[in-house]
Amino acid sequence: MALSFCGSDRGSNAYSVDKGVLDNGCFVDALNLVPHVFLLFITFPILFIGWGSQSSKVQIHHNTWLHFPGHNLRWILTFTLLFVHVCEIAEGIVSNTQMESNHLHLFLPALMGFIAATTSVVYYHNIETANFPKLLLALFIYWILAFITKMIKLWKFAEASLGVQYLRFCITALLVVLYGLLMAVEINVIRVRKYVFFANPQRVKPPEDLQDLGVRFLQPFVNLLSKATYWWMNPLIIGAHKRPIELKKIGKLPIAMRALTNYIRLKDSYEEQRQKTEDPEKSPSIWKSMYRAFGGPILLSSTFRYMADLLGFAGPLCISGITANMTFGVFFMSSTELLQNTSVLAVLLFLALVLQRTFLQASYYVTIETGINLRGALLAMIYNKILRLSTSNMSMGEMTLGQINNLVAIETNQLMWFLFLCPNLWAMPVQIIMGVILLYYLLGDSALIGAGVILLLAPVQYLIATKLADTQKSTLDYSTDRLKKTTEILKGIKLLKLYAWENIFCDRVEETRGKELTSLKTFALYTSMSIFMNAAIPIAAVLATFVTHAYIEEVRLSPAKAFASLALFHILVTPLFLLSTVVRFAVKALVSVQKLSEFLQSDEIGDDSWRNGEMYMSLEIGKKFKYHGDTKAINRKGRYRMDNYEQPMRRQLRPTETEDVAVQVNDGFFTWGSNLSTLTDINIRIPTGQLTMIVGQVGCGKSSLLLAMLGEMQTISGKVYWSNGPVYKNRYSVAYAAQKSWLLNATVEENITFGSPFNKQRYKAVIDACSLQPDIDLLPFGDQTEIGERGINLSGGQRQRICVARALYQNTNIVFLDDPFSALDIHLSDHLMQEGILKFLQDDKRTLVLVTHKLQYLIHADWIIAMKDGSVLREGTLKDIQTHDVELYEHWKTLMNRQDQELEKTEMESQTTLERKTLRRAFYSREAKNQIDDEDEEEEVEEDDDDNMSTTTSRRSKIQWKMCCRYLSSGGFLMVFLMVSSKLAKHSVMVAIDYWLAAWTSSNPFLGVLQHRSYVPVFIILCGAGIALCLITSLTVEFLGVAAATNLHHNLLNKIIHAPIRFFDVTPLGQILNRFSADTNIIDQHIPPTLESLTRSTLLCLSAIGVIAFVTPAFLIALVPLAVAFYFIQKYFRVASKDLQDLDDSTQLPLLCHFSETAEGLTTIRAFRHEARFKQRMLELTDTNNTAYLFLSAANRWLEVRTDYLGAVIVLTAAVAAIWSTSQSGLVGLGLTYALTVTNYLNWVVRNLADLEVQMAAVKKVNSFLSTESENYEGSMDVSQVPEDWPQHGEIKIHDLCVRYDTMLKPVLKHVNTHINPGQKVGICGRTGSGKSSLSLAFFNMVDVFEGKIVIDGIDICKLPLQTLRSRLSIILQDPVLFSGSIRLNLDPERTCTDDRLWEALEIAQLKNMVKALPGGLDAVVTEGGENFSVGQRQLFCLARAFVRKSSILIMDEATASIDMATENILQKVVMTAFADRTVVTIAHLVSSILEAEQVLVFSSGTLVECDSAPNLLAQENSLFSILVRTHK
Repeated sequence: MALSFCGSDRGSNAYSVDKGVLDNGCFVDALNLVPHVFLLFITFPILFIGWGSQSSKVQIHHNTWLHFPGHNLRWILTFTLLFVHVCEIAEGIVSNTQMESNHLHLFLPALMGFIAATTSVVYYHNIETANFPKLLLALFIYWILAFITKMIKLWKFAEASLGVQYLRFCITALLVVLYGLLMAVEINVIRVRKYVFFANPQRVKPPEDLQDLGVRFLQPFVNLLSKATYWWMNPLIIGAHKRPIELKKIGKLPIAMRALTNYIRLKDSYEEQRQKTEDPEKSPSIWKSMYRAFGGPILLSSTFRYMADLLGFAGPLCISGITANMTFGVFFMSSTELLQNTSVLAVLLFLALVLQRTFLQASYYVTIETGINLRGALLAMIYNKILRLSTSNMSMGEMTLGQINNLVAIETNQLMWFLFLCPNLWAMPVQIIMGVILLYYLLGDSALIGAGVILLLAPVQYLIATKLADTQKSTLDYSTDRLKKTTEILKGIKLLKLYAWENIFCDRVEETRGKELTSLKTFALYTSMSIFMNAAIPIAAVLATFVTHAYIEEVRLSPAKAFASLALFHILVTPLFLLSTVVRFAVKALVSVQKLSEFLQSDEIGDDSWRNGEMYMSLEIGKKFKYHGDTKAINRKGRYRMDNYEQPMRRQLRPTETEDVAVQVNDGFFTWGSNLSTLTDINIRIPTGQLTMIVGQVGCGKSSLLLAMLGEMQTISGKVYWSNGPVYKNRYSVAYAAQKSWLLNATVEENITFGSPFNKQRYKAVIDACSLQPDIDLLPFGDQTEIGERGINLSGGQRQRICVARALYQNTNIVFLDDPFSALDIHLSDHLMQEGILKFLQDDKRTLVLVTHKLQYLIHADWIIAMKDGSVLREGTLKDIQTHDVELYEHWKTLMNRQDQELEKTEMESQTTLERKTLRRAFYSREAKNQIDDEDEEEEVEEDDDDNMSTTTSRRSKIQWKMCCRYLSSGGFLMVFLMVSSKLAKHSVMVAIDYWLAAWTSSNPFLGVLQHRSYVPVFIILCGAGIALCLITSLTVEFLGVAAATNLHHNLLNKIIHAPIRFFDVTPLGQILNRFSADTNIIDQHIPPTLESLTRSTLLCLSAIGVIAFVTPAFLIALVPLAVAFYFIQKYFRVASKDLQDLDDSTQLPLLCHFSETAEGLTTIRAFRHEARFKQRMLELTDTNNTAYLFLSAANRWLEVRTDYLGAVIVLTAAVAAIWSTSQSGLVGLGLTYALTVTNYLNWVVRNLADLEVQMAAVKKVNSFLSTESENYEGSMDVSQVPEDWPQHGEIKIHDLCVRYDTMLKPVLKHVNTHINPGQKVGICGRTGSGKSSLSLAFFNMVDVFEGKIVIDGIDICKLPLQTLRSRLSIILQDPVLFSGSIRLNLDPERTCTDDRLWEALEIAQLKNMVKALPGGLDAVVTEGGENFSVGQRQLFCLARAFVRKSSILIMDEATASIDMATENILQKVVMTAFADRTVVTIAHLVSSILEAEQVLVFSSGTLVECDSAPNLLAQENSLFSILVRTHK
C-alpha cells in the first residue's frame, strides 16, 4: 500500500485544485504543517547551540527563575494543546483505517503540531531561566501563523457545512481557541516587559528568595511541570545516596513560609476579630482567624481534590468500555465513535490516571504546606503568649509546664493534621454519592444493596476508631508509670544491688508492664478489627450485590459491568475508611482549639509602663529595635497586643527621683494572684552602686520582693520607680540570678554570655570569681560542652554558679542575686563573696541586691533590708540596726556564731569536690563508652571495605534483615508461620473470587438463568472464606507484634537490672532510658501496623502483576523496564527519606526544649529583657523544623508521583496487551481491575519499607543491650551450705586483695591485707581516688576481685551467691536514695519485718515523731526521689533502713558528706549506741569523723599504707593520717 501524503485512492483526484487552492482539503492540511516546521526550524539551533553548551554549567540559583507574565496560564494552555493534538492524531489514525490507502494528511500535521507544541514549552522554559525575552518573538510569530492556518481550515469546514456533530470540526475549533489564547498570553508579555517594539525594556529582578542562596526549597518558584512532578527534588534525593542530607543542604524556608510571616498573618486576623467584637470578654474565634489567614490554599487544595476524585471514576468507566469492545466508524467520525475505539480508550485511561494522580498529589502538597504554615504561626502565637504569662499563673499552678508542652507538642500538631485531612471532609461525600450513582447506572437496584452494606458498616468503623484512641490513652498512662518506675530503678541501681533488692523492684516494673500489655492487647484487637473491616467490607458488598443481581435481574451480568462495578467498590471503600479517621481528627481539633483559646485568654503580666502612665521612648532606641520597618510605637491597649518583635523598654526615669536611688518602692502591696497580698506595705529604697542585702527567715517574702520590683507580681497598690543610672550602661535590663538555677540547653559559654558579646578578659574574670574553672576543665569540651536536657547534667552547685556567673557577666547596672549561696559550700561562698560580689561588681560600681541566709556576710553590706512575714522589719545600715534594734542584732549574732561552728565542720574536701568527682565519673565512663562505640563501628566498616563511598552507601541503604528476623523470632515461630500462611491463603482466595467472577460473567450468554445461578454457591463460599481469612490475618499480625514486644521488653529489663554496676558507670542514663521509652514504644505500637501494611501492599502488588501476566503474557516483556525503574525509585527514596526523617526528629527536640526552657526561665528572661532574642531563636528553630518537615513531605510526594505514573504505565501496557491479545473479555476486565489497584499500592510498598527501616533501628538498639553480660549470681556455694544467721560475729579478714572495675582497666586496690575483729569500729580514709570506696564495693562483690579474697566469719564471699551475700550485709551510701511509694516500701520492700521493728528503726534514727505526724504513718507517701523530705531526713531514713536489716556488719560510705551538723550528730550517736555490738566500717570524707575509731586504715593510690588506732597514728608526726588531719583543719 503506497504511502502518499494525500492518499492514492482509486478515482480520487487528491491533488487537483480546480475548485481553488484552499478548497482542496489535503492542501489546507499541508498548509497547517508550515507553522510547525517554521518553529522547529528556528528553535532547534537556538536550543542546541545556545543552551546545550551553557545549561550544564549553570547552577540552580543562577538561572534566575523569573516567571514571565501569564506563566502558569501558558503551561496549562500548552498541556491542553498537547491533549487536543493527541485526540487529533487518534482521530486521524482511526479515520485513516477507514480509507482504501493511507492518507498521511489526516494525522501527520497533527503529529507535527504535537512535536511543535512540546518544543515551544521547552524553548519557553529555557528563555525564561535565562531571562532573555527577546527570543520569545519566535513563539509569537508561531502562534500567529498557527492561528491563521487553523482558522482557514475551520472556515473551509464551515463552508462545506460540516458542523459540531463531527469530531474533526470540534478538534479544529478547539485548536483555534487555544492558539488564540496563547497569542494573547504572548501579547501580554510584550505589554508588560516591553522587550520589543518599545524603546526602554523593563528590567526585572528575580524574587528576593532566589537571590538568597540559602533558600533551597524551590517548589514555589519552579515551573508547572516541575511543580507537578517535584522534578527539582531530584538532585537532593539522588545526592542523598552519596552523602547524607544535612541541615545545610536543605537550607532556609522561602519568606512566605517562614513562621514570622505566617504569625503576622494569623495575628492580624485574630486582632481584627478582637476589635470587631463589642463584648471584650468574648474571645476571638481561632477558627475564623485560621480561615481568614489560610482559607485560600485550602480551597485550592479542595478544588484539586475534586478534580482528582472525578477523574478517579474514569478508571472503572474505561474498563467497562474496553471490555465491551465495539466496532469502528466512517471517514468523518462522530465524537462518540472515537470513544468506542479500545486503543483510544486505553490511552485516555492512561491520561486520566496521570492527571488524577497529579491533581491528588498537588492537593496533598498544598494542604501539607498550609498545615505547616499554620503550625508555625500557632507556635509563634503560643510563644509570644508564654513570654507574657503572669508569673502567678505559673506558680499557682493554673498553667503547668506540662500543659504548655502539650499545647506545643500535641495541640498544634492535631490542628496541623486536621488541616491535612480537611479537604477530605467535603471531597468524600461527593465521591461516595458519585460512586453510588454510577453503580446504580451499571447494575440497577442490586447496586443499592451493596452500597447499603458499606454504609451500614461505616459507623462500626467509627466506633472502632474512637475505641482505639481511648485504648491508646490508657496505654500511654501505663507506659508513663512504667517509665517512672524504671527511671527510679536505674537511678538507685547501686543501692538496689547492694541491698539485693533488684528483683523486687524489677517485679514492680513488670507488674505495671503487665497492665500496659493488657491495654496493648486491647489496642491490637481493635487495630486488627479496623484492618479487618477495611479488607472485608468490599468483599461483603460485592457478594451482596452480585448475588442479589443474579436473583433479581433477568439480564445476565456482562464482564464490562461486573468489573467496572468491582473497581467502583474499591474506590468507595477508601473514603469510608478515611471518613472515620477524619471525623475523629475533627473532634480532636475542636478540643485543641478550645485549649488554645483558653490559653491565649489567660492572664498576662502587667504592663511595663509601670502603671505610672508614663512611657517616654527615646527615638534612637525606637529605631534600633524596629523590625520589618514597622513603625508602631509600643502601645499595648488590649491585653493581647503582641509587640512586633521590638525590644520593649524598661521603666523610665521619673524626674522627681534623686540620682542615688536605683529602685524605690512606695506603699507597695503585691500579690501572687489571689487577692490576699503576699507583700504588704513595702517602702524601700535600693541605693545606686551599693550592695544591699535582704535577709529574713525562710518564706518571709525575700524572693517575692525582688520579683515585685521586677514587675512579676500583681500590684494591688503602690508604685515602683526605677532611676536612670549612668548613661553608658544598657540600663533597660537587670541581671538576675533566680533561686532555682535555670540553664539553657546550650554550651557553658553561651549560658554565661547569654547573648552579650564575648569579651575574653571579662569572661575569665567571671569564671574565676565563681570558681568554675576546675569544673570546666573536667568537661569533655571545656566551656563548649552542651549542658542541660540534651547535654550533661550538672549538680545543683555547679548550675547555681553558672547562673551567678551569667548575672555577673552581663553589662547591666543593676544585679539581683536571689540566694546565690544556697547550693554552695562555705569555701565557694566565701570566694564568690570576695572575688565576685565585693571585687568584680563593686569595681564596676554596679547596684547589687543580694538575698541571703548567710548572716556572716552582713558586715559587707552597705544597706540592709530585714524582712518578716511579707513586710519590711528594718531598713538601714548594719550600724543603724545595731543602735536602733539591739534585739534583732543580738539574734543575728547568735545565728552567726552557729554558722561559724558549721564552718569548722566543713573542710576542704567538701561538697564541691564531691560534685566534681561525680562529674569526673560521668565522663570517665562516657569516654569508655565512646571507645566501645568506636569498636562497634569499626566492625561494621570491616564488613565491606572496597572503597569509602560504597561503604557509606551500602551501610545506609541496607534494611536490617537480621533485625527483622530477630524481631519475628521474638514473636514466636508459631505466630510467624500462622501469619505467613494466612496472608498467602487470603490473597489466593481474593484472586480466586475475582477469577470466578470473570468465569461467571464470561460464560456462554445463551445459557439459561438457572445455569447462571449455578455459579452463585461457589461465589458465596469463596467470599465467606475471604472474609474469614481477612480476620485471621489481621489478628495474627497484631498479636505477633504484642508477643514480640512482650519478650523484647522482658529480656531487656532483666538484662539491664542484672548487669554489673560498671555497665551503669559506662552507659549514660539517658541512653538506657531511651531504650525503655522511645524504642519500646516503637516496638509496641509502630512496628506491627507497618509490618501489616507492608506485607499487604506487597502481596497485593504481586498478585495483581501475576493476574495480569496470566491474562496477557505479553505484559511480562514490559514488566522488566518497569521493575528496573521501580527498583531505582525506591532505592533512592528510602535513603533520602531516612535522612529527612532523622532531620525532622532531630530538629523537633530543640524546638520543644526551647519552649519548656522559656516557660521555666520566664522571670529570668524578662528581668534580662531578652524576650526579643528568645523569640528570634524560637522562630529560627520553628523554621528549621518546618523546613525538614516540608522536605520530608515533598520527598513523599516525589515518590508518590513517580510510583503513580509507573502504575499508570502498567495500566496502559496491560490495556494495550489485552486489546492486542485475543483473551476472553471477562479476563481482560479482571486484568485491568487488578492493574488499577497496583497504582494505589506501589507507593505504599516503598513508604512502608522506608518506615520499617527506621523502626527496625529501635529493635537494633534494644538488641545491642541484650548482649550485655550479667553479673554471676550463682556463686560456687549452695545457699543451703550458708548458716541461717551468717555473719554471726562480723569478723572480716582480707588476704592479698586485688580489685579492678573491668578486665580492661588497671587494678584500683593492690594487695591489701588486714583483719577486722567482730564489733570493731573501723575508719577508712585517704585522698580522693585512693580506693576507699572501691573497698566498700569489694565487700559486696560488686567489683572484679581477681586476686586474693575477703573472708567474713569463715566464708570466702566470692563463693557465695550474690543474693545471699548482699542480703546479709548493710550499707549507708553517700547519696541518700528513696523510692516513690510508701515509707514502708523504702524501709522493707521485702515485707518481712513487723511494724514494731520498723517503728523501732525509725525511733533510733530520730524520725519516729515526724513519721507519726504524717497521714498514713508507715504508709505515708514518698514522692519521686524522696523530694518531700529534706536531704538530712532522707539520710536518716537510709540509716533506719540499714538498721531494719539486723546485719552484724554495717558499712558507711561517706554517709555524712551531704548532711548538716545536727543530722550528723544523730548519725554518730546512733552508730555508737544502736550499732554498739556490730562491726562498723566508716569510709570518711572528713577525717574528723573517724578520730574516735578503734582502727584506722589509710589508703593511698590503691595500697593500704597505714593501719593502726587513731591516737597511735596521730602520735606519729609524719604519718599520712596526721598529715590529712592537719591539712583538713
